[in-house]
Amino acid sequence: MLTSLFIGMVSVQLIVLVLILHGIGSLSDNGPLVIDYYKESCPHLEQIVQRNVEIAVLREPRMAASLLRLHFHDCFVLGCDASVLLDNSESIVSEKQAGPNKNSLRGFDVIDEIKHTLEEACPLTVSCADILALAARDAVVLRGGHRWDVHFGRRDSIKASLEGANKFLPAPNSSLEILVANFQQHGLDTQDLVALSGSHTIGKSRCFTFRQGIYHDEEQFHLKRDTTYQEILRSLCPESGNDDELAPLDSATPARFDNLYYHNIIQGQGLLISDNVLVSEDVGGDIRKLVWNFANDQDFFFHSFGNSMIKMGSINVLTGEEGEIRRNCRFVNTK
Repeated sequence: MLTSLFIGMVSVQLIVLVLILHGIGSLSDNGPLVIDYYKESCPHLEQIVQRNVEIAVLREPRMAASLLRLHFHDCFVLGCDASVLLDNSESIVSEKQAGPNKNSLRGFDVIDEIKHTLEEACPLTVSCADILALAARDAVVLRGGHRWDVHFGRRDSIKASLEGANKFLPAPNSSLEILVANFQQHGLDTQDLVALSGSHTIGKSRCFTFRQGIYHDEEQFHLKRDTTYQEILRSLCPESGNDDELAPLDSATPARFDNLYYHNIIQGQGLLISDNVLVSEDVGGDIRKLVWNFANDQDFFFHSFGNSMIKMGSINVLTGEEGEIRRNCRFVNTK
């Protein structure tokens, strides 16, 4: 009996070793996704993506926030499957036309360049969905955030959902109740909500998206804005016109990934309604407590943000024989 048990244990170990040697990756607690999925099949993946993201962010610092947002907008519609990258075609109605994305979502050219380079280095190997996840991580690190391990093995969708993009992406004027429900639909809890909201420590937003909060909805959302900050916003964004005028999401350190976003919303200096409601609408106090904890401990925020990004990055992923590995991230493969 002991001999049989020993043989069984050796067999399991050999199976694991074979999987790793064939590039399927080491086992992890992140479901079907693994850290070293491309170790054998595309060993220079991370260096290629990092280099391209560095060039893009050096050229335009705001691109870091755009690449992070691109991954978020992908995962919240159908799952992390690169459906957000698909252009219109005979069979596809692009998610780029959705209200939250149109004339707003950026970074597609950066992903195109990364994909082109990877197709030369390791053809038909790395999915566009995995590129999005890795580019988002590298963008955060370049702006001062901490590194987290990206898990790989996603495959690309052969469809898009314009309806889903209009339905599932949280609006900038969302109430706390709507935000919590939206995140729960995707398997994310309130700590994930507060941590991922911290992505607003970098980037900018258009007047069109924050006008409502500085003129009309203070009582409805119990907002207590800093009066000087509100006047600054009103000078940038009148009640009509200037829709595309930009304001930083984090007025303190707009180009650095840190925890000052949480200081801002505590002080009534959050740009969007969806930022401020984390404090103003939290009747129970648990969410407000998380905001304070992140404001007081940047390392705790960084750790939580990384964990929540890993969790978000596994939403409804396609793996195995599902979907495909696109040659061009903008189009499904032709048969």
